[in-house]
Amino acid sequence: MNHPSDDIRGTKSKKLDGKTIVLGVTGSIAAVETIKLAREMIRHGARVIPVMTKNACGIIHPHALEFATGKKPITELSGKAEHVLYCGKREGRSDLLLIAPCTANTISKIALGIDDTPVTTFATTAIGSKMPVIIVPAMHASMYDNPFVVENIEKCSKKGLAVIEPRMEEGKAKIAENEEIVEMVIRTLGKKDFEGKRILVVGGATSEFIDDVRAMTNLSSGKIALALAKIAYERGGDVEVWHSPNVHPPGYVKAEKFVIHTDIVKLIEKCKKFDYVINCAAIADFTTEKRKGKISSDTPLDLHFVPVRRINTLLRKIGNVMVGFKLESVEQGMVEKAFERLKDDGLDYIVANTSDTIGSDQMEARIIDGEGNAIPVMGMKEYVAEKIFDCIT
Repeated sequence: MNHPSDDIRGTKSKKLDGKTIVLGVTGSIAAVETIKLAREMIRHGARVIPVMTKNACGIIHPHALEFATGKKPITELSGKAEHVLYCGKREGRSDLLLIAPCTANTISKIALGIDDTPVTTFATTAIGSKMPVIIVPAMHASMYDNPFVVENIEKCSKKGLAVIEPRMEEGKAKIAENEEIVEMVIRTLGKKDFEGKRILVVGGATSEFIDDVRAMTNLSSGKIALALAKIAYERGGDVEVWHSPNVHPPGYVKAEKFVIHTDIVKLIEKCKKFDYVINCAAIADFTTEKRKGKISSDTPLDLHFVPVRRINTLLRKIGNVMVGFKLESVEQGMVEKAFERLKDDGLDYIVANTSDTIGSDQMEARIIDGEGNAIPVMGMKEYVAEKIFDCIT
């Protein structure tokens, strides 16, 4: 009979389907977060094997992690040689060792090759067999700032271990958010077809000011931009997002904020070249002269609008591959108009969609290449983002 944890396996995605992840838990109070962390990895299809130190067992009972994963936690090594079984140089071993939370004590032991707990023995074995290892520090800020701990974290990083930086809050180096940890796991075990590539995603909407309190803007939730950034990161890219204030990129990507269209122009002028630039932002086509203060609402107001610079043509100069978006109110003629925009702006690809997608989690679009071929795609925006990267790789 299946364990209840199998009921949630793959309910979010199949990105970790067939992958086995050893989850090492050490004696930080952040160990209480590992139930949710384990369950989240399972929702992406993973099989999770928990390993706990004695101190971790004093914070969270092994039964809790057994419930979360469907696997009895390894709290001591036995004649089964569990560390070799799961992390040794052998066929059928696990795919990754994730130590979360990882205390200053465990970090230092790993850096010095000491293995006197189940977790450190798993780490020694995994590192020796060249298995991917991710450590997620969690401790008091004064411990995290200890120069010996800093040095040991750097040692781990230089030897190829991935380190997810903690959140510095309330005088503590708190464990990273589960989303960031899971994304790093997916990135580490993914196909890495964009590894080493610099990818820029521009999303959200500009706001062109009329006076000090009023502005004209376009409707944009920024959801497709966030989906594109997430997929690019998962596939190994070095991702940067330029975004409007209403769009909140995850902490694991670089980010720059813009408000008016000239903010984007300034970002273009100071940035290095990217391998891929994807502009899905709703950038104003017109602007007007901003008036000081607040315009009185007692009298009629006439505004004179002037066209702004074409941002796509400027972005084209900083991207080896340039992808644009074209929004239309109706589907009729959408592909033809998008293809004309592709040619006018010198784009490599353009994604055509209708205004029905604004604010929605779903999207129906056409991905159009330089020959005018249009590939239909429909589904969740994350799925559409995946298909866009499949086309441009």
